[in-house]
Amino acid sequence: MRVVIAEDNALLREGMVLLLSSAGHEVVAVAATGPEVLPTLLEHRPDVAVLDVRMPPGFRDEGLRAALAARREIPALPVLVLSQYVEEAYAAELLGGGASGVGYLLKDRVGRVDEFLDALDRVASGGTALDPEVVTELLTRRRDDPLESLTPREREVLHLMAEGRDNATIAKTLVVSDRAVSKHIGNVFAKLGLPPSDSGHRRVLAVLAYLKKD
Repeated sequence: MRVVIAEDNALLREGMVLLLSSAGHEVVAVAATGPEVLPTLLEHRPDVAVLDVRMPPGFRDEGLRAALAARREIPALPVLVLSQYVEEAYAAELLGGGASGVGYLLKDRVGRVDEFLDALDRVASGGTALDPEVVTELLTRRRDDPLESLTPREREVLHLMAEGRDNATIAKTLVVSDRAVSKHIGNVFAKLGLPPSDSGHRRVLAVLAYLKKD
C-alpha cells in the first residue's frame, strides 16, 4: 500500500513511517506543513493519506482543508485524519460528503498498533474507521428522538456500526449470534427511518449522515 503522511510532529511522523514500513507498506512522501499537503497528494496519488488536522502555519484546520481539497481533485481518495482531541465539527465536515474511504482517529490510537493498522486498511479499502470517542460524541450530542427510542443493545450495535464494524465483528464483540445482530440492525434502521443495507460502509455513512442532521 502506498501512503502519504502529513504530520508536523517529527517524532510522530517518523514513528508512523517506521511503523508502516515495518508492516509492509510504502511511505511514498511526507509533508510537515499545510501548504505542502495538497501538492504532495496530487503528485503521488497514494492509496491512502494519513493527515493531521492541525498543521503549520496556522495550526487550525490546514490538514483537514487539504484532505477535503484533495478529495475534490482525486475523487474517493482514502483519507485517515488524525487529531489530538475529539473535534466534532471536523469529523462532521470530513464525513459530510457521504463518500467512502474516510477515517477519523485520535492520535493516541496510533500507539495501539493493531488498531491503527486495521483502521488504515479499512479506510484504504473504501470503508470507514471512526475513533470510538468520536462516535460517542456523535451519538450523545443528539438527545432527541428517535435515538432515545433505541434500546441499550441497539445503541451498542449502532456504536459498533459507526466504527465501521461488520456484522460478524459486532456479533463477536457483543457475544451474540449473527442473526441477533441482523435483527438489531433492522430495528435500528427502522427506528431511524433509514433503509436497511448490508453494504458495509454505506450503512455506516447513512447512520452518520442522519446523526449529523441539525
